Amino acid sequence: MKIVLQDREIPRKWYNIMADMPHLPPAPLKPATKRPVGPEDLGAIFPVDLIEQEVSTQRWVEIPEEVLRIYALWRPTPLYRALRLEQALQSPARIYYKYEGTSPAGSHKPNTAVAQAYYNKLRGIRRIATETGAGQWGSAMALAGAFMGLEVTVYMVRVSYEQKPYRRIAMETWGAQVLPSPSERTQAGRKVLEADPSSPGSLGIAISEAVEDAATHKDTNYALGSVLNHVLLHQTVIGLEAQRQMALAGDYPDVVIGCAGGGSNLAGRASPSSRTR
Repeated sequence: MKIVLQDREIPRKWYNIMADMPHLPPAPLKPATKRPVGPEDLGAIFPVDLIEQEVSTQRWVEIPEEVLRIYALWRPTPLYRALRLEQALQSPARIYYKYEGTSPAGSHKPNTAVAQAYYNKLRGIRRIATETGAGQWGSAMALAGAFMGLEVTVYMVRVSYEQKPYRRIAMETWGAQVLPSPSERTQAGRKVLEADPSSPGSLGIAISEAVEDAATHKDTNYALGSVLNHVLLHQTVIGLEAQRQMALAGDYPDVVIGCAGGGSNLAGRASPSSRTR
């Protein structure tokens, strides 16, 4: 059972859960001083539009038309009822899943990558520096850079760079430069390699390299694929579509389940439901 929406039903606004949180999350801390990070700190690596979205308590944020036109290449995404899984489990539950694999990068992550690329292009940024572990976020950002005409540099955790060549090839096909991390490109990378020339890398090292790259080049900004509020905001297109699809199915979820690492996947599916039911 597949439930689809018309192209015109792509949400035209993102939902900001911070408008409805009884207690706002504390600001992240600077590693060096342990003091809260402010807009002036974020301005070195993020465009002002994303900084505003990061701290805003405005409930609805308009999706720019250029972003909507790109979303329309694969959105709305289908909602399925997993009838065979229900039968195999002999479950009394009705199980639905939202399929985000229809994007060119094969995941939900272009929902925010395209938006971030748009706002950086709007502010005159020429290049994006970012990191990736297994390659999912790097692929999304490379794709978004191709859409928006931005150069993209991806610091890919070295062990994944070696184990997943096809992810690297996908990123390079979309025009990105992919470097194994730790690399000789940054001070952070060189320091790790001096201590351990055979370091397999880590996501933390790759993030350090990408942030350093962005902070030391005026024409370059940093992009992150999870954790931050503006990322979760952009992913709410998933849940907003799912609400309409559940209404077409004549059903409504009692429980929303999703994997949660940095949070963007689960937040995208779950966050709109509490306010807009």
